[in-house]
Amino acid sequence: MLRRFIEEFGLFLIPFGLFLVLLVVTGRNPFQFHHWSKQGFRLVLAGLFVVIMSLVYEGLFSERRSTGYVPPHMENGRLVPGQFR
Repeated sequence: MLRRFIEEFGLFLIPFGLFLVLLVVTGRNPFQFHHWSKQGFRLVLAGLFVVIMSLVYEGLFSERRSTGYVPPHMENGRLVPGQFR
């Protein structure tokens, strides 16, 4: 679960990284707050858009498994442990 959160947080930070590169390429100082404050809301919206689109993409195109987990159950008086089939 932590790996999934880190991946989505990394995707959220993509627009911020691209804006940082834009500031450096145009010769502006990326450590000045006024450059970021004007674009902060747009960057957050862009980050949320990237995360939502990645979740939609993964939901639509991820691998589907025909098998699944069979929980522990009783067969002929014996306990059969759970397993993946």
